[in-house]
Amino acid sequence: MSDILFSINDATVRYLNNTLLKNLTFTINNGQNWALIGQSGSGKSALLQTIAGRFNITGGSLTYNFGQNINNSISDNKSIGINNKLIALVEPKHHFRNLSNTSDFYYQQRYNSSDSEDALTVDNYLSEIKAIPRTDISWTLTKTLDLLNLNQLRNKQLIKLSNGETKRLMLAAALLKNPVLLLLDNPLTGLDVKTRQEFNGIIAQITASGISIIMATSVHEIPDAITNIAVLDKGNIIEQSTKASFNPSLFKQDITDHIDNAELSALLNTNKSPAIYNQIVKMNNVHIQYGEKVILDNVNWDVKPGDRWALLGPNGAGKSTLLSLINGDNPQAYANDIVLFDKKRGTGESIWDIKKKIGFVSPELHQYFPTDNSCLQVIESGYYDTLGLFRPSNADRAAIALRWMKTFEIDQYSRTLLKNVPASAQRLCLLARALIKNPSLLIFDEPCQGMDDHQQLHFKNVIDTLCKLSNVTLIYVTHYQHEIPDSVDKVLQLDKGKVV
Repeated sequence: MSDILFSINDATVRYLNNTLLKNLTFTINNGQNWALIGQSGSGKSALLQTIAGRFNITGGSLTYNFGQNINNSISDNKSIGINNKLIALVEPKHHFRNLSNTSDFYYQQRYNSSDSEDALTVDNYLSEIKAIPRTDISWTLTKTLDLLNLNQLRNKQLIKLSNGETKRLMLAAALLKNPVLLLLDNPLTGLDVKTRQEFNGIIAQITASGISIIMATSVHEIPDAITNIAVLDKGNIIEQSTKASFNPSLFKQDITDHIDNAELSALLNTNKSPAIYNQIVKMNNVHIQYGEKVILDNVNWDVKPGDRWALLGPNGAGKSTLLSLINGDNPQAYANDIVLFDKKRGTGESIWDIKKKIGFVSPELHQYFPTDNSCLQVIESGYYDTLGLFRPSNADRAAIALRWMKTFEIDQYSRTLLKNVPASAQRLCLLARALIKNPSLLIFDEPCQGMDDHQQLHFKNVIDTLCKLSNVTLIYVTHYQHEIPDSVDKVLQLDKGKVV
């Protein structure tokens, strides 16, 4: 019996006109669990996609040896078809389908009760998972729901799950397939502190059951069950070692940073809003309820111009719903006492009147944002508050969009389709889109997901500089304390829909 579970030898992986991985050799033995680390765009996600059979290799070879890990009803077939069924990949984005068997979800759908009725519930979704029969392992529904703390969400519609809840559901779906190999692409993004702390034990239980894991992750978040580490750089594996012999101090990114204050100041004055407000947000005893489920319970919040707030709380605390009331996406705003930009909701202002004053980024917006525009077009669309550019590009505005791309160090992607750039670059594009019109209020919901250390530091410095140079109001959501900009000096914390 071979000790080799999977191997790829001297292979090159290309997608469109880009070489993602080159001359790659990588072997996984039975009993090993690997962490892939490296800077954004180094090839971690591409390697996972290749192992999962999503990308074709040119030259070299790719071999699976899964036969000894499954029962005799499955032949020891080396074809990609059968082996793909024994691999489960958990990606940063979900691919949920609705009851009509389409994926035609849209961002605001989760807040519109009639529209969200077409979404599957957690129970519906998990019941459709087809598992390969295994004599050595069986992840039952009960066992999986218990491990990932999903029992209380079984009747909840997928579209209404928080970002962290969605992450746990995607991992549950992968486990129910009883895979030989579980691939995790940055699984900790979007998870609150408590769940991240529990994740180490979750991974330990999964590996103890006989599943091998390969996960792309940060060098700062490597679970105890990981046995081996591969470091990637520019599409190459530059180091492989056991976890015991790996020295994290040798893996240091360049986190020196420089902000062009003069350029940022100039950008802040290209489309400056002359409007002056006394009140950005005022909420009085806000109550949001869907059926028997209370989402927000008598929330009071007063946001003045120039305030910089951190909005904190665990997954499912009500943060995204609270933001949806401000951003004009939730129709229940009309049934509550809410003032936005000195006007009470429901007194004649349109959703577009509200959105033009706000720059907004969230994991959900990233999930549903169309990806067939170029990165430059995506950023220019921020002038019009549309999800993509649906009109001829304006040369002057495109030039400003390019300047914002340079500010975020992503100008090399200006003519590339959004779907063809690394996830971290996609997020930076959406951040630039939020900033381009110089809004009065910035709402950043977990903006640093998927960014490497340098990108996080640079973004944080850009925001702090922006706050020094302007009177912009900021609401910042994160599960990582170190990501909060230094300019933030106020905190609203939610738990179970209440201010704590």
